[in-house]
Amino acid sequence: MEKIIGILGSTGSIGTQTLEVVRENKDLKVAALSAGSNIELLEKQIREFHPSMAAVWDEEKAKELEVRVADLNVKIVNGMDGLLEMAVLPEMEILVTAIVGMIGIRPTIAAIQAGKDIALANKETLVTAGHLIMPMAKEKGVQILPVDSEHSAIFQAIHGENRKSIHKLLITASGGPFRGRKREELETVRVEDALKHPNWAMGQKITIDSATLVNKGLEVMEAKWLFDVDLDHIQVVVQPKSIIHSMVEFTDGAVMAQLGTPDMKLPIQYALYYPERRYLPGERLDFGKLKEITFEEPDMDTFLGLPLAMKASRIGGSMPTVFNAANERAVAKFLKRKIGFLDIYRIIEDAMEHHESIANPALEQILETEAKTYEWIESRWKD
Repeated sequence: MEKIIGILGSTGSIGTQTLEVVRENKDLKVAALSAGSNIELLEKQIREFHPSMAAVWDEEKAKELEVRVADLNVKIVNGMDGLLEMAVLPEMEILVTAIVGMIGIRPTIAAIQAGKDIALANKETLVTAGHLIMPMAKEKGVQILPVDSEHSAIFQAIHGENRKSIHKLLITASGGPFRGRKREELETVRVEDALKHPNWAMGQKITIDSATLVNKGLEVMEAKWLFDVDLDHIQVVVQPKSIIHSMVEFTDGAVMAQLGTPDMKLPIQYALYYPERRYLPGERLDFGKLKEITFEEPDMDTFLGLPLAMKASRIGGSMPTVFNAANERAVAKFLKRKIGFLDIYRIIEDAMEHHESIANPALEQILETEAKTYEWIESRWKD
């Protein structure tokens, strides 16, 4: 049976890999695509996959795309209104949220309210609005299917298990490109160094987040909501080769792990076809060559992304939004070479100290907190 999907952020790393999965599976049909401003790639995707709708964030680029694809039967929409229209497209069954940033929250909520399943690759949605999203998904009978490799691993490990028997989630981290270095060694690292991830090919923002361990902090915050497990029962383990994608320890002491090569197409395909498993072409683990899998504790004194995330999550309310927004702005400044690597932590810490957390914030308060955090950072860390 045909499955009809939409992709928020189809020109990014997860979006393009989702379309690779579509190419391999003839029963997947693309109803909608979206991009920020990369209309060259989006046009190619429209011509190959024939969606009925495409959304472009940039209004001028949307107009340009409309002219380019005038020969095709596709509706071009733009801005937030366009993303919201795309999110509720009647024929679409599952929305892949591969867009980066808090821009993904409103379309995700709209899709849930319209009864669409969510293949979740947008971390910010649950990090900042998990208290709104999870009850809403339950009420609407909508599945939130994790696309992140770590969350997909946990999701696979608990398949068929009683959730009440989960004792602990063990989220693995590669340690990033600077694993083993101390704080003083990170003062002078360059953008190029931070973008050299040892195992995964990802977008720039998530690669920097992996180097700071902010990414792992966001994953811990997400896992808390996705699997209804408190922070005291979530542990981060450094597994440098990225062979074990995550593990679950159950009340009887059994530990279930999901292993595989570092390939995002596996969690993407698993989310799209859950609970069915499909053949996926690609490399397989060779245990004869692998020989060993090693583990380490994360260095919480050097890589503050993880302890700061845990602190934000424990405070709760609007504080995770501040953590996320401050990191987003700090990473953008680092990528533009306006600040040093360790300044990312300083900006996050400053923003969190400045903020008074709002308990159970509504969506408007979350978005307002994000805007205020940006303003506060710009007033102190001018480009």
